[in-house]
Amino acid sequence: MTSGQGASSAQRRDADPDITTSKGKTTMTITLSDQDKSTLRIAAYGAVTLMAAAGAAGKPHKIATTGSIALGSATGLIGHVLADHPEGKDLTGTSVAEIADRVLPALTAAMNLLKQQDPAEAGNFRSTVLVAVETAQMHQGRPSPATAEMVRKITEALDAARVAVADSGAVPEAAAGQDRPELQQAIEEIVDTGFLGVSLRVHDERGAWAGSAGAAELGGTAKPPINGHARIGSNTKTFTATLVLQLVAEGKIGLDIPAADYLPEFGLDERITVRMLLQHTSGLFNFTGEVYDDGSIVHGIPVPYGTTGREWVDNRFHTYRPEELVRLALSKPARFEPGTGWSYSNTNYVLARLLIEKVTGRSLAEEMQRRILGPLGLSGTVVPDSSPEIPEPHTHIYYRYEDAGRQKTIDITRHNPSWVSTGGDMISTSQDLHTFITALIGGKLLPTPLLAEMCTPRATGIPNFEYGLGVIVQKTDCGGTVITHSGGTVGSTTLMYITPDGGKTMTAVLNWVADADMSIATALRNAQQRLVNEVFCGGQADPARPAD
Repeated sequence: MTSGQGASSAQRRDADPDITTSKGKTTMTITLSDQDKSTLRIAAYGAVTLMAAAGAAGKPHKIATTGSIALGSATGLIGHVLADHPEGKDLTGTSVAEIADRVLPALTAAMNLLKQQDPAEAGNFRSTVLVAVETAQMHQGRPSPATAEMVRKITEALDAARVAVADSGAVPEAAAGQDRPELQQAIEEIVDTGFLGVSLRVHDERGAWAGSAGAAELGGTAKPPINGHARIGSNTKTFTATLVLQLVAEGKIGLDIPAADYLPEFGLDERITVRMLLQHTSGLFNFTGEVYDDGSIVHGIPVPYGTTGREWVDNRFHTYRPEELVRLALSKPARFEPGTGWSYSNTNYVLARLLIEKVTGRSLAEEMQRRILGPLGLSGTVVPDSSPEIPEPHTHIYYRYEDAGRQKTIDITRHNPSWVSTGGDMISTSQDLHTFITALIGGKLLPTPLLAEMCTPRATGIPNFEYGLGVIVQKTDCGGTVITHSGGTVGSTTLMYITPDGGKTMTAVLNWVADADMSIATALRNAQQRLVNEVFCGGQADPARPAD
């Protein structure tokens, strides 16, 4: 048997029986042979070795050391195994490829053997490895394409495990796209309505399915990467609200305390509370512009839509600082008195970012990594601040505009997202979004009372659109309820939906060629509704509800 294979059932019967984990009132004994333990150690320390080898142009020894320290912080069964004779820590090989040939199968084998006995321990192992990988990447300096690609391979190897566990609550992965032809057909038909590419991920009672349709770039034949990176727009707000509520749980922030108590430098209206920021009831002007009931428009910063589209294109690498965006918003009249209405404003969430940074003394990126991304193993999720980069792989996004009387289309995949800041600047993947929203609604990130407050919606005046604290609560056409916060940014929309019981999730990325007139708007609304109906209503929509 090679080191990348799990031990047989017969071997396990004669192995160490002393490792146990408690599950409520039940104690489950996990039996691991010496070969099993070796596989876990080779997989975990090998992942760190791969990160060091891929980043050899940087400081490989430091990368390996910091990654190994992260592994050393593992607890429970995983900590016991990794701390005991860490064979595999110093893997040898003549090339990165040779090491990968040994380590990547070991990662899959390790997940399989743990899933077979206790899926919770498999999840613990996966999170431990991804935290170590993320730590190694952070200490490399500026991540290189090689290390980003290695993160992707390690994550794929972890997620390649296919062991089905009876009565475990674990969701088995679908073997291939043909297992859900109705979903593949839906995204292919959506592409035909004017989209460049669509990728979709569904987790439900039938298992997990992921597929894509269309193209990754104009003129290309390759499909969009199924788990590619995407700019997630206002899904950023759900991450940010979760972080604020974690600080509320720790007593560092009060939901109903005036935001001005924490951020006195802005001279905010004393009636505006932290809750109002998260709920969009502050009345503050939206720095990306306001459209009023009479149809009049008051511009803020240049945005990719309307009359400022070309200006945005020309200045798409400009850096805005959060304080600058807030002060611009405060220079404009408020829409209403605090707490007396509802209006979506990105300004609220930039203030939430500044609040987090003031209270913790750390940057939003650091705090997000420490509290959410690291613990959940979200290695594909990035808080970019002003960086225009987006990790590979990803689908491209484009912008079309008129230049000297001629239509011109340019690639805007790289642009500085500081123009929207915490209103919608984060990058993630469909898998990471699934992991995040499942953990959130499953109670792993917030105490029950605060999660309940987060998901208690307020009427907004918009049909079938009620807003909680960083989440939207909607009814489906078939009478169910979903919790969501989809995020649109220029040329791309990312969808994130979950049922209140956490039993079904849908995450998706749709890309297109954007323009100042938002000509895709109707097709986008129809596509979003189509996917919700396919996933949450079995393809059945309310026949009394007309399409746009």
